[in-house]
Amino acid sequence: MTLGATASPHAIVVDLGYGDAGKGTVVDWLCATRPVRTVVRFNGGAQAAHNVVLRDGRHHTFAQFGAGTFHPGVRTHLSRHMVVDPLALAAEADHLAAVGVPDALDRLTVDGEALLATPYHRAANRARELARGADRHGSCGLGVGEAVAYGLAHAADAPRVADCRNPGQLRRRLALLRDRLSAELGPLEAPPVADCLRAYRAFAERVAIVDRDWLTGALRAGPCVFEGAQGVLLDEWHGFHPYTTWSTTTFDNAEALLAEAGAAGSATRIGVLRTVTTRHGPGPLVTEDRALPLTDPHNSTNPWQGHFRFGHFDAAAHAYALAAAGGVDGLALTHLDLTERGLDLRICRRYDGLDRLLPGPPGDLDRQTALTARLQQARPVYDPPPADWPTAVEQALDAPVVLTSHGPTADHKTPRGALLVKGRAPY
Repeated sequence: MTLGATASPHAIVVDLGYGDAGKGTVVDWLCATRPVRTVVRFNGGAQAAHNVVLRDGRHHTFAQFGAGTFHPGVRTHLSRHMVVDPLALAAEADHLAAVGVPDALDRLTVDGEALLATPYHRAANRARELARGADRHGSCGLGVGEAVAYGLAHAADAPRVADCRNPGQLRRRLALLRDRLSAELGPLEAPPVADCLRAYRAFAERVAIVDRDWLTGALRAGPCVFEGAQGVLLDEWHGFHPYTTWSTTTFDNAEALLAEAGAAGSATRIGVLRTVTTRHGPGPLVTEDRALPLTDPHNSTNPWQGHFRFGHFDAAAHAYALAAAGGVDGLALTHLDLTERGLDLRICRRYDGLDRLLPGPPGDLDRQTALTARLQQARPVYDPPPADWPTAVEQALDAPVVLTSHGPTADHKTPRGALLVKGRAPY
């Protein structure tokens, strides 16, 4: 796809950092300026935290619902690549109702093949993370990775969304899950199976559970935005192991869903970056600068992920993410308001003594572990602070910046170039 090609009907939004770059606010802007019908979530689960702020001050942290939900009529579809937590979903729907969106569940569809994240996964996740002591990975503690790991190890027995319509099968699968994890880790702090069953039956009665063919119809019905979670630098195969997520965070899942629906190549690929590179929890952050007087009102230190860390713009790492993700049609650059505060914010294009980062073959975790060790010792080499941030980022990453953001709301977004100009049909 080229910028001069016919406009694409759909869009895919992916974070090219360690997460928290502003995917939610970009998706919200797309839904505010285009006739988007459905936001499709294609990786991760309840650990996502995509913040959207409206001009009237209302705020919601989107975890499983699509970040376009504030806009009337915009649906959310949780694809089979999601790990679905019905209990967390209900709590999120309650908060959305409290901030003026009472019909979020009415606009939700869930693929029955998606894995369920249960209280047993959550308890096991937390037990493992605590056992790591000083070597913690920075897990969110919500059981998403645990659910994926269990699904890989016990594919025939893993609880899935469709099981919520089959209480007998779900009871057997939940009991087996509980017993296996308890045998490995000891007693788990989790409710009885009967309590989980009641909650999941209520979920099945309230939410539309569909098969994978549903998305084909949705794509034909109107423009869709595919909303990714976490960031490419946390990718299960290309991230800096072991400080990664159990999820494919690149464009791959979204592109696979489009291809299955007969719509391969029909989406504009948007990579999101912020003007400071951040990371929540442990792991490499080569440009980290603890002297930067920055905080993030929506990303604070917590017991599971640890500190929210700030660094200068790491073009070397983001170029690696671009290569691992297979490139983009355009970049959305957020938090430009930080560059207007007189701070000494810089761009790092390379590291001292470390050649350009190149992605390896998917699945070579030994290679990724060795790369992590090198990055932990790497030192950044900085350019002077740029006078024109979008142009500097374009030059550093050889990709066009097509959207800039100078604040949290849709009103703070400005299209740049032709790709995302308001009024194009649709991208």
